[in-house]
Amino acid sequence: MCRTLSAFPTTCLERAKEFKTRLGIFLHKSDLGSDTGSAGKFEWGSKHSKERHFSEDVLGWRQSFDLLLGSKNGVAAFHAFLKTEFSEENLEFWLACEEFKKIRSATKLASRAHSIFEEFIGCDAPKEVNIDHETRELTRANLQDVTATCFDMAQGKTRTLMEKDSYPRFLKSPAYQDLAAQATAASSSPSSCSLAEPLCT
Repeated sequence: MCRTLSAFPTTCLERAKEFKTRLGIFLHKSDLGSDTGSAGKFEWGSKHSKERHFSEDVLGWRQSFDLLLGSKNGVAAFHAFLKTEFSEENLEFWLACEEFKKIRSATKLASRAHSIFEEFIGCDAPKEVNIDHETRELTRANLQDVTATCFDMAQGKTRTLMEKDSYPRFLKSPAYQDLAAQATAASSSPSSCSLAEPLCT
């Protein structure tokens, strides 16, 4: 059991352990985790600059939601947390909209717009986001003449929902608190180049 989580109810422990497992796997896959292949540990070795950068990144996530969304690591960590709450569809929709805006081909833009609508907004969408009827219908109407901004209102609504609801819970989660504590320790201890404390055992 994670030592820092021993005082929390079983449900909290299970969610936090799942989050930490997902985050550990992410860190390993993105070459920010253990060089020994242990996904549940931070082991930076001599990569001091990478450690410092990641520590600053982690601590920056609690300063604003914008900083979290602007961080590749932050988005991955937030996504892992949302999966433990079964609410990852809002972030996935927001990310899909961000990528959608980068499309330059009108044909591809129209095709992708319909795909996003069917996946996240339409009736019986497999990853239906929580938006009001008016926004849903306006977005549907926008598909008649697709532009890069046709999802802006729906994207804005889901972003606001995440910022007011999921983001505060993410920051208060034992998993993030533990991660932030390790980042703080790393930032305040320049001589230490290892964060080898297991996320979960």
